Amino acid sequence: MQWIGVAFLRMAQQIGRPILVEFFDSARINSYRTLPYLRAWHQRYAEAGLLRIIGVHSPAYSFGRDADVAVASIGRMDIPYAVVLDPAFAVWREYGNRGWPARYVFDRRGVLRFVHWGEGEYDETERVIQELIVETDPEGEVELPPILDPIRPEDVPGAEMDPQTADIALPADAQRVQFVGAWSDGADYVEAREAGAAATARFRAGDAYAVLSGTVEPGLHATDGTVVAEAAGLRLHGFQFTTLPPA
Repeated sequence: MQWIGVAFLRMAQQIGRPILVEFFDSARINSYRTLPYLRAWHQRYAEAGLLRIIGVHSPAYSFGRDADVAVASIGRMDIPYAVVLDPAFAVWREYGNRGWPARYVFDRRGVLRFVHWGEGEYDETERVIQELIVETDPEGEVELPPILDPIRPEDVPGAEMDPQTADIALPADAQRVQFVGAWSDGADYVEAREAGAAATARFRAGDAYAVLSGTVEPGLHATDGTVVAEAAGLRLHGFQFTTLPPA
């Protein structure tokens, strides 16, 4: 498999310290929202040799299976730890994974000790990391920092939030989008057949993003809910939405 940041890694060679495996996709906004915590844990623990973090890039969209596209988009995310490309979902199936992002924390023996799917539980994740580090430090020589403060109001443990509009996948959810002009269906996208073709999705969320490729850089593009093709060939894969902050 192709790696970014290292020649290659094997899990068996990481035994002896806690390991955090994070499944993500550079074209899913919730993977970006978890990234500040992963960067902080890498700086706090991995750089000191107390933790190994491994990212697994399993692409939700067809363009993400192109290695050049994946490497470029991961590079723009400025990820400080090793990443393996999983275009065929081989690692995903091995873990029985369920979505993006997903977090698996193993102890120094390689025993799975914590799993979390989706955003959230950053406080609990870091507490587990610290507990596993303590297990490797019976003499108590390592001084651990206080748990990170929540970055966003919705990250506070126990925060109550209204659900945002569900993500839209095209062409399956085409009935949830208003189209103007000529569009044709593809495997996991709708493609504009003329300049000026537009697609609009109504939503209730914190922010909205269109997943685009074809005539633009593949990936997430901030949107007000409307996408207009400047030229034929624009591919719209769907819309993604972020959580509404708690009132």
